[in-house]
Amino acid sequence: MKQPLRILLIEDDPGDAGLIGAYLRPVRFSGLAPRIVVATSLGEARGLLLEVVPDLILLDLALPDSAGLATVTTVHGLAPGTPIVVLSGHRDAEFEADVLEAGAQDYLVKGEFDSAHIGRAIRHARTRARLEARLKLQDAALRAVAHGIVITGADATIQWANPAFSQMTGYSLAESLGHKPKDLIHSGLNDAALYESLWRTIMAGQVWRGELVNKRKDGSLYDEELAITPVRDAQGVIQHFVAFKQDISERKASEEKIRQLAFYDALTNLPNRRMLLDRLQQALAVCGRSHHVGALLFIDLDDFKGLNDTLGHDIGDLLLIQVARRLAECVREGDTVSRLGGDEFVVMLEDLSGNLEEAALQAEGVGEKIIAALNRPYDLNGNEQHSTPSIGITLFDDSHDSIDDLLKRADLAMYQAKEAGRNTLRFFDHAMQARVEARAMLEAELRRALRDNQFQLHYQPQVDAGGRVTGAEALLRWNHPQRGLVTPGEFITLAEESGLIVSLGHWVLEEACRQLTHWGASPSHVHLTLAVNVSARQFRHPDFVDQVLAVVEHTRANPLRLKLELTESLLLDNVEATAEKMAALKAHGIGFALDDFGTGYSSLTYLKRLPLDQLKIDRSFVRDVLSKPNDAAIARGIIALGLSLGLPVIAEGVETMQQRDFLVSHGCVNFQGYLFGKPMPAGEFPG
Repeated sequence: MKQPLRILLIEDDPGDAGLIGAYLRPVRFSGLAPRIVVATSLGEARGLLLEVVPDLILLDLALPDSAGLATVTTVHGLAPGTPIVVLSGHRDAEFEADVLEAGAQDYLVKGEFDSAHIGRAIRHARTRARLEARLKLQDAALRAVAHGIVITGADATIQWANPAFSQMTGYSLAESLGHKPKDLIHSGLNDAALYESLWRTIMAGQVWRGELVNKRKDGSLYDEELAITPVRDAQGVIQHFVAFKQDISERKASEEKIRQLAFYDALTNLPNRRMLLDRLQQALAVCGRSHHVGALLFIDLDDFKGLNDTLGHDIGDLLLIQVARRLAECVREGDTVSRLGGDEFVVMLEDLSGNLEEAALQAEGVGEKIIAALNRPYDLNGNEQHSTPSIGITLFDDSHDSIDDLLKRADLAMYQAKEAGRNTLRFFDHAMQARVEARAMLEAELRRALRDNQFQLHYQPQVDAGGRVTGAEALLRWNHPQRGLVTPGEFITLAEESGLIVSLGHWVLEEACRQLTHWGASPSHVHLTLAVNVSARQFRHPDFVDQVLAVVEHTRANPLRLKLELTESLLLDNVEATAEKMAALKAHGIGFALDDFGTGYSSLTYLKRLPLDQLKIDRSFVRDVLSKPNDAAIARGIIALGLSLGLPVIAEGVETMQQRDFLVSHGCVNFQGYLFGKPMPAGEFPG
């Protein structure tokens, strides 16, 4: 049964109370006239509110025992969930705003309203009160959630965060507001591709879910499970992002502990790496006592990734399970078959002959048996599939070889089998091991060289057609304490593969910029430009632009005299991203040269799109420009292309006047090579 709306009118003027009652008589709420109770003072209202809480309060602010904002505050405290409409004797926009802030839902000026106005105000006040109550409930719920919740604007700056976020990260709400999450909790340990995927997903209006390693305010790291949801406005434009965060550090730690405690591979039920290492340790001890020989067979399935990518991981798992069964059938009961992970398996044979040659024959026999077994067709969910193995074998006896060394040898031998055409086996080659050890030693020496400042720059002159020195290319040299000066050809590839090229490239850039600054203070050198080679890995670093600008600013080098040399392969990798970085540096005056042009996959498309300043003819074309028509044609073509695009061309590796004259005759007016000067220390460089 419907109940009439209960209204408490707090008004000390009988005439005003009667007038308001008259205004309310024709008003209906849900078809019923309201029930009005009048209180003539705040004290009387307090007593009524203790007995029955009304549905709405009409409040005069000039009472005998209270007045102004204090009255609103008091009544709101007595009935916090009840909507309040204030009745005032005067209009004041600023005061009205204060009244609403104090807890009222609407404001009417006496003498300026009628039945329709007061009815509308009551409905508005009740609606607003319901919305406020809902918002308070939602706010309380969000604050009470155990997981972190962050709301950002479209620019990713934090607009609100709940207490769980503060507890998780150590940053209070006040410290978080206006900052981007990455400015607060970025650890630097997450792959750049992950962030690219994240932004690509949410900017497309989709929810992104994933895991990150983030950093708390105190510097400690934690694992976070994250879901980010875009929020659109009525026009479909993304205005906010809501991030739901859960600290999963304990869960991760537990999972890791479980993994460490487990001895068996979950998919194949074979012993895992941990159990293999334990059994291998025991086998080495037995060999020492029995003087028998053992063997490790490292097995990798050929093109397993292709099968996984085309047929799916479920089919790949079925193959691995069947491979595990066949391997177990190929060995004796006392031998060990283990799965290291992925499609890698290791078979350990024990108690072979004490004679190395005989033991090798025994191990080879098992290897051939495995190849035959794994070559048989596989029935994978009704589909016949074929797979072949590559096997590397190493023997062990009572020597002092470490477990890691044995596994590395078997692994290297497996790669020899891959190189030999796959579906075969190879024994460990000591020459191969020597090469690997030499590589490891060189990498260690490179790290030491960076630490001990063993690198230096030499500068090779670049000249114009008149022979005037216009600039130089900075060339890296390693001043090895035993081997003397080492050229980049002996260590740059390793630096690239090991990741040291980023630190090394940063050192080269900083050293070159210092030299550029030094030249800028000399009248005889102030006009010189300096070219610095940039590796692909260095250029692709997400902070490359900021790093270059920081070096230029720190060394006070003139950016207009700095030229970065890029290779074709680097440019073609991601033209959009490359162009963006180049444009950012170009805006500060830094120039770009395309190094070794013509040796890669030259494309007119990127030449048009990228802000290049110079093309460089590779020395391989210059060397035979007089003897090989094809090289001469390529050189002429590059020069003509540069002229048509308005790009100056410089030829490197010029060693004879005949080469220089040929290039000049076809329009090339910039040169670099032994004809004009070898790379030299800065102190010997001509002005």
